[in-house]
Amino acid sequence: MQTLNDIRSTFLGYFEQQGHRIVPSSPLVPRNDPTLMFTNSGMVQFKNLFTGVETRDYTRATTAQKCVRAGGKHNDLDNVGYTARHHTFFEMLGNFSFGDYFKAEAIEYAWNLITRELGIPKDRLYVTVYHTDDEAAELWKKIAGLGDDRIIRIATDDNFWMMGPTGPCGPSSEIFFDHGDHIWGGPPGSPEEDGDRFVEIWNLVFMQYEQFEDGSRTELPNQSIDTGMGIERVAALLQGTNDNYATDLMRNLIEASAHASSTDPDGPGKTHHRVIADHLRSTSFLIADGVMPSNDGRGYVLRRIMRRAMRHAHLLGTKDPLMYRLVPALVGQMGAAYPELGQAQALITETLKQEETRFKQTLERGLRLLDDELAGLPEGQDLPGAAAFKLYDTFGFPLDLTQDALREKGRAVETEGFDTAMAAQKAKARAAWAGSGEAADATIWFDVADKHGTTDFLGYDTETAEAQIVALITDGEMTKSAAAGETVQIALNQTPFYAESGGQVGDTGVLRTAKGGAKITDTRKTAGVFIHFATVTEGTIDAGDAAVLEVDHARRTAIRASHSATHLLHEALRQALGDHVAQRGSLNAHDRLRFDFSHSSALRQDDLAKVEAEVNRFIRQNAPVETRIMTPDDARALGAQALFGEKYGDEVRVVSMGREQGSGKGADGTTYSIELCGGTHVRATGDIGAFVLLGDSASSAGVRRIEALTGQAALDHLRAQDRALTDVADLLKTSAGDVPDRVRALIDERRSLSNEVAQLRRELAMSGGAAAAPEAQDVGGIKLIAQVLSGVTGKDLPALVDAHKAQIGSGAVLLIADADGKAAVAAGVTADLTDRVSAVDLVKAAVAELGGKGGGGRPDMAQGGARDAANADAAIAAAKDIMKG
Repeated sequence: MQTLNDIRSTFLGYFEQQGHRIVPSSPLVPRNDPTLMFTNSGMVQFKNLFTGVETRDYTRATTAQKCVRAGGKHNDLDNVGYTARHHTFFEMLGNFSFGDYFKAEAIEYAWNLITRELGIPKDRLYVTVYHTDDEAAELWKKIAGLGDDRIIRIATDDNFWMMGPTGPCGPSSEIFFDHGDHIWGGPPGSPEEDGDRFVEIWNLVFMQYEQFEDGSRTELPNQSIDTGMGIERVAALLQGTNDNYATDLMRNLIEASAHASSTDPDGPGKTHHRVIADHLRSTSFLIADGVMPSNDGRGYVLRRIMRRAMRHAHLLGTKDPLMYRLVPALVGQMGAAYPELGQAQALITETLKQEETRFKQTLERGLRLLDDELAGLPEGQDLPGAAAFKLYDTFGFPLDLTQDALREKGRAVETEGFDTAMAAQKAKARAAWAGSGEAADATIWFDVADKHGTTDFLGYDTETAEAQIVALITDGEMTKSAAAGETVQIALNQTPFYAESGGQVGDTGVLRTAKGGAKITDTRKTAGVFIHFATVTEGTIDAGDAAVLEVDHARRTAIRASHSATHLLHEALRQALGDHVAQRGSLNAHDRLRFDFSHSSALRQDDLAKVEAEVNRFIRQNAPVETRIMTPDDARALGAQALFGEKYGDEVRVVSMGREQGSGKGADGTTYSIELCGGTHVRATGDIGAFVLLGDSASSAGVRRIEALTGQAALDHLRAQDRALTDVADLLKTSAGDVPDRVRALIDERRSLSNEVAQLRRELAMSGGAAAAPEAQDVGGIKLIAQVLSGVTGKDLPALVDAHKAQIGSGAVLLIADADGKAAVAAGVTADLTDRVSAVDLVKAAVAELGGKGGGGRPDMAQGGARDAANADAAIAAAKDIMKG
């Protein structure tokens, strides 16, 4: 018996002998076709070669391509397990020519492979050709010796392939196998063609023309070949069956499922085992290629497949998670051909186990509630849409599972009622948004989400991607096009650009289409739609265009470093200050980070130094940074820190850093930092580079703020500080190491000189040499010495006042010092006159004229100050008025 693995090896080896390059399968997440959710054929990875956008160092290729059809246009999910040939995951074998050979060689290669190498009987084979493709029909006669009765001309689009409305296209020719008259069905093109007797096993596409917008076609200068063979169908016929699930690989997985569930593989649970076997392949390969279960985009389709399989496991009567126990069987069957499966085995196992464990309670509750709803309905009546929506919205039971469960009972869901209830919920969401104080035109993004779905974020795995522009918004209104110089907001079906959230700033970069380009200046998110703020830099961009997206790599790298350093900073603060430290906000930008945390007092310098050293110590360890998906409760059970005030859904991304024994918060005591976080992070802590703490300040009551730098910004800061130190050392004519001692000596010297100057001023003032007293004036019967001084500080005035008071014996003194444009005022009154005039009143009157306020002291001595001494004469006059009474 030729096993599926044997067939794959034979196919690839045959074409390698014919000069083809064996090219590895591309990932299930296509990076060069924004219209596809998953890779669903072998030609996807070669699209740019067929269109001429890309060239490679080979013109012939052969592949065994992993494919998934479970979402969008190509969706086989509902039929899987109930038919002989529907799958969510399948392998497509193919050979390709990029302007090298054409129809004759393609037909000859195909015929020789299936009849000679694989040994398929010639008398069981039929072919179809496009009804106008006489060339292909003649080649089949010449090469294969087929008669007209075995060459069927088809006039439908099934035998004419097009890449899109315009571009490469051409007729195709399909090879069919006849399983025999014991199976119902007719040849292609007949009324019974949907039966299982005649099965297509290989499709040869002849890319012969280029089609233009007006529908006209011209011959391509470099004609190409794209073929696809379903390996499961070929394995079935070679193993004597028309049922793909009876082939060796699928049978082994089915028996593994039966063994793990202690049930009969061919008993009442036969369909359940078939579903589990198929879904095990698609979910495992999707996880291996970086897709994780979530509530939108590709992650949602993965979750739907997982939960459908889990419901069938539940129907087998299994009480414990089942699927994760089947992963070793799958790796044993397919790991040699696809090494990534074995490399990701631990991740696949953990993800399946966690998802099934979490979903089991939802499943049991949903099925129980579904039975309750059905019990109240007449026999055979479909479930009302409102009831299905209640299961979905209130209890988290997905619609497709409700439909799958009802199918076995011969019932369905009134989908119109479900859609009505869903629309009503979305209307309520819009109303809540419009009343939330946000910009009025923000509700337009709900319309975009309704029409095109939410944006699929690719940025955890890549910084470049192709996408389709689904909407353009200018001044709050939809527009079809934007020209150079215009600012516009762009929505895409998928994007590598991170949208501002969780303290991390939005990405910037560029967008290019065939007709123009734009600079992305910011990315934000509303209603699940990523909004790319852009300025068109050249040409025009139109809604519906395919676009190439590229995130600013250097900026994203710096942002990742800031965000990961923030996590390390959080933990270092908790270790230094205590477990009361909790995040209260953050900013993770390319040029700096800011972290707000709960703490009541300023940090001491030794605390700051300790925190900075701890973060840098862990950076140097280059510890791994890992991300997992789990429920908030599971995350908190691991000790994960959550952002204050943040709302979390049913699932969260948990970012953990480190494998340092004994220092962390993980369940096994080996993880340094665990936080709930949806941001982008470094692969290992060493990628942060360096961490420099700039300072600590108060943010609000009970909240402190630390600002810091990472990576290149930190190094630039340290270099700037080093240059400054070198400059100071040069000025002081000493070494950098001696600068602190030299500066301390200068400070001491300055302090000593300042004290000497102050002492000399006081001595000069006391001696009268600095400012000999003018003649005393008689003001209201009281002697007054009034004087404006320069070269004297406010500190010197009290001693001068006392000296003048001693000289006159009885009277008053008013002195105004003009020091660097500012005024200092002092007044004194001898003790025998304080009952008639107060020094405080004299100072207040003088200060008011100088533009100041207040002044105070005792009746015999008072002081004050003002910004300007220009009105000194007026100030003295005001004081005299006080003395005159």
